[in-house]
Amino acid sequence: MIGLGRMGAALATRLQGGGHDLVVWNRTSDKAKGLVEAGAVLADTPAAVINRSEAVITCLLDADALEAVFAGDAGILAGEVAGRLFIETSTVQPKIQRSLAERVTAQGGAYVECAVSGSTGPAREGRLIGLVGGSLEDVDCARPILEQLCRRIEHAGPVGSGASLKLAVNLPLVIYYQALGEAYSLCRHLGLDTDRIVDLFSDTSGGANILKARGPMVAKGMRGDDPQPVTFDVDSFRKDLGTMVAEGSELGLSLPLVERTLSVYDQASQEGWGTKDGTSLSGYWSSRSERKPTG
Repeated sequence: MIGLGRMGAALATRLQGGGHDLVVWNRTSDKAKGLVEAGAVLADTPAAVINRSEAVITCLLDADALEAVFAGDAGILAGEVAGRLFIETSTVQPKIQRSLAERVTAQGGAYVECAVSGSTGPAREGRLIGLVGGSLEDVDCARPILEQLCRRIEHAGPVGSGASLKLAVNLPLVIYYQALGEAYSLCRHLGLDTDRIVDLFSDTSGGANILKARGPMVAKGMRGDDPQPVTFDVDSFRKDLGTMVAEGSELGLSLPLVERTLSVYDQASQEGWGTKDGTSLSGYWSSRSERKPTG
């Protein structure tokens, strides 16, 4: 397992609990402490992970991090790639997945992308949705591992297809948090309990599925509390929104809602909300309702 951020650590914990022997690497090794105490081996470099593993899962922040881990000094491509299975789970543009796949397969490795839909809780419980791209043969090879992580595996086509689906399914979610903040700003003056408001929203035709799982976190943010634990922060959503805009541009598509929503997430980050859980975005916007929005 390479990349032990919130999601990477949750994936590793799930696999370790399923009986897999893990070799792990992270840029900051302290994040591996819990896994190592439970029996994982901490490698010095990504290449060292490859040389000691049959299957390798990567979960990294963005395209730059992927490039550094794959092609940097003592990176993945410097290891014994031939005969290994690579499962890449990061949220990036499809062209990034295709580029990595080309380089891995050129060295004799098998490459499957599996962008995941769901947060760290479902990851630890094996209830993610896997948005998969790759050849039928490689996906079949990866399936036993994917089935331990995902309640649903959606094989969309060749490498790059999973990334396209991930951007598509994330889009309504990030916009919804902004829309919910605007909606709450219209009734905030009533002084109703935020748990009551969120419960009401979830019971209407405008209620999104996310409220069933994350409603209490949203309500906390609306009343000015800091939603905990942080599972996917505002800055990570900003990154995904920027990736959507970039992909839309390459496809010649206009994404006006995404662009406007990105500007709000940018404002939130600039005002110190970047490391807060993404569910706090609704509270951020509604708390600004007495002021004229900028941007």
